[in-house]
Amino acid sequence: MTNYILVEKDSFTVLGIGTELKSDYTDYAGINKEKADFWQSIKQDGRLDTLKSIATNDFILAVNEAVNNKMMHYAGVMTESSVPGESRVIQFPKGEYLIVKGEGTTSDELSNKLTGIAFGQVLPEAENFAYVGGPNATVEMGLRNGLVYGEMWIPVVKK
Repeated sequence: MTNYILVEKDSFTVLGIGTELKSDYTDYAGINKEKADFWQSIKQDGRLDTLKSIATNDFILAVNEAVNNKMMHYAGVMTESSVPGESRVIQFPKGEYLIVKGEGTTSDELSNKLTGIAFGQVLPEAENFAYVGGPNATVEMGLRNGLVYGEMWIPVVKK
């Protein structure tokens, strides 16, 4: 099984700018294209830089959350501030989190790789914990040796 750890985390909030994903939840290619288009858009129009400017650390979070029966995807940061325009405060619960670490040549590659490992390998094979919903996030933590590195954070419960 892939390397992962379980970590107890305090609750935390993320301020995010989001988009609704319209592809079927099993259409990975469609979902990944929607996410990539969204990230390109917020980089080009300056919304990502605005988020980064109010962040309390250097982490950039790609958050997935079901809201009112819609699949939502957010670019987010940890902050106590707010930004003008459409944004959402996303609450992550206190509790145990599945943490999968990795790296990629781009932010998209990192996110896709961590999501694939977490949801395609670790969670289906897990015998003593399960994901029961709630927001999850890919956390881009920085660059190391020319690669983007980070973690996937998924709240889990003991089975």
